Amino acid sequence: MIVSAPHRSDAPPRDPRLAAVERACRLIEHADEAPSLAALAAAAGLSTWHFHRVFKGATGVTPKEYAAAHRARRARAALENGRSVTDAIYEAGFASSGRFYEASDRMLGMTPTQYRAGGAATEIRFALGPCSLGLALVGQTTRGVCTILLGDSAAALRAELARRFPRARLVAGDRAFEAVVARVVACVETPTLGLDLPLDVRGTAFQHRVWRALRDIPAGTTATYGEIARRIGAPRAVRAVAGACAANPVAVAIPCHRVVREDGGLGGYRWGLPRKRALLSRESHK
Repeated sequence: MIVSAPHRSDAPPRDPRLAAVERACRLIEHADEAPSLAALAAAAGLSTWHFHRVFKGATGVTPKEYAAAHRARRARAALENGRSVTDAIYEAGFASSGRFYEASDRMLGMTPTQYRAGGAATEIRFALGPCSLGLALVGQTTRGVCTILLGDSAAALRAELARRFPRARLVAGDRAFEAVVARVVACVETPTLGLDLPLDVRGTAFQHRVWRALRDIPAGTTATYGEIARRIGAPRAVRAVAGACAANPVAVAIPCHRVVREDGGLGGYRWGLPRKRALLSRESHK
């Protein structure tokens, strides 16, 4: 239950639509199975269409996506706490094991058994390549490129990779993998080329919505954090958009460098503002 702060005469009135969204989130989180859209809308006292619009505007995701993300969190928590796969299935609210296994690859990025073992069976090939922005570390699973890091220190980049995937088996890339690194470096040097490689990036439903929007920004142009928030249907989620940009695991492939502040300033960049400025400059002179 959400407890409101005591009313004060000088406090702005609370938007009842946001309160309805909060109640819907709690209903989703406490339900054994995800409530239907009609049931959530009825509880909020809104039409189905209006409730769907208000919910997405407040959270950045649809009720269905919110429920899926919450279910995924419950499944991950159960597996991380040593619960059996069977227990995790029902604790997460899946009606059957078949539904769970259908969603497990997208939800966990690996099989449930591998996840329960801390991703110990996941193999990531990696290698570093020099570029004009310093060094690029590229990591790839069997599903696709999972990380592209930029920096100046090979040791620091390797340490960051190990922190991101603490139980994965990190394997130095062979000669064949050098071709993958070369394509990434080419994209760094000429970002207008784009990177036509499969990606294996893991994040929340909201982060994936932001990352998809970032990939739609044409090379040579920029968008503001507010514009991205509006494009994904969450105009109030500007800070969350900035957070999703900062959490981007694949530099340049997901072009978070093309997002700037409302006043035209560069804003932040996980790999340093000089690199962001250089990438934008290269794209502007395509």
